[in-house]
Amino acid sequence: MTKLFHKDKPVIGLDISQTGIKVMAIDTQKWLVTGYGSVDLDPLKIQQSLESGDEYLGDNLRSLFTDKIVGTLPSTQAVIGIPSNRSFSRTFNLPTKAEKNLADAVEVEVDQYIPIPLSSLYVDYEIIERNKEQLTAVMAAVPKTLVDNVLAAVSKAELDPIVIEPGINAVARLLEATEEGHLSTLIVDIGPASTDIAVLDESAIRVSGGLGIGGNTFTLDIAKKLNVTLENAHQLKVLNGINAGPRQAQIVRALTPSLERITAEVRKVIRYYSERITESRKIEQVLVVGSGSNVPGIGDYFTNELVMAARTASPWQHLNFGTLPQPHKQFRPRYITVAGLASAKIEEAWQ
Repeated sequence: MTKLFHKDKPVIGLDISQTGIKVMAIDTQKWLVTGYGSVDLDPLKIQQSLESGDEYLGDNLRSLFTDKIVGTLPSTQAVIGIPSNRSFSRTFNLPTKAEKNLADAVEVEVDQYIPIPLSSLYVDYEIIERNKEQLTAVMAAVPKTLVDNVLAAVSKAELDPIVIEPGINAVARLLEATEEGHLSTLIVDIGPASTDIAVLDESAIRVSGGLGIGGNTFTLDIAKKLNVTLENAHQLKVLNGINAGPRQAQIVRALTPSLERITAEVRKVIRYYSERITESRKIEQVLVVGSGSNVPGIGDYFTNELVMAARTASPWQHLNFGTLPQPHKQFRPRYITVAGLASAKIEEAWQ
């Protein structure tokens, strides 16, 4: 590995999601964005490409780096984010005296909770906390086919992959640096097609979950219930939202079923964290991010439903674009994950 990559080179973030690819480079000393770009993807085609390894992902990567870059990218060394809903993670406790059996304990967790055979997974784990009585370990698993196809496509685009991680981990990294992430934080990352939920505590993702509802779902809900076009539904979503106003009651009725499903999944994650991970630490803040978080009033909704303070996070304000033109305000939340990937420290890949 040390012969292939240079530790003194900067990294770039590359976010491969269900709806698009984004790239960004950040000078983290100044939080200065030196380059970025994006390309939209067909959700069905990218899913097929990740599963079969066809040329769709690679072709779009080459298109992105050839035609869509604003500014410059200082390196080919890429920290790659993959869809969180295609990965599996679990945090579990083990008596300290049983540390020598940690690898066996990880296999048990995989067999019990992951619906894919161990032989078909890449599995990694680390100890994130310990005391005299017990240790806490986090385990992550990703289908080998997914990783192998991503690596093949990235290599054909002449990039040097150094880290692959779920997108929610990158979001957590950025929030820790910009949004008082030292607090025990519940993250609700509402993307275009899905929502990822995680608890960030002591610089680690302790538990995560998710479901297939996102910002696009909200738009469809409004269009159907209010009998308007998708374009009008999107405008109602981002301009009116669920804040007080003449259309509030109608929009709230349209969005309630999807919001209730997200809230139910959030409660499951909170319950698992409280009952299985720690009984002593409590969640101190709820941060809502992602392209689907641009619904006015959504922070207040989660505050009321969860009975804990929730707000839409704004890590974007910490990024300095210098002389580069910024993405339109409406599209900025889409870049939160890739900003987290781009802010990874190179030494993290060499531990």
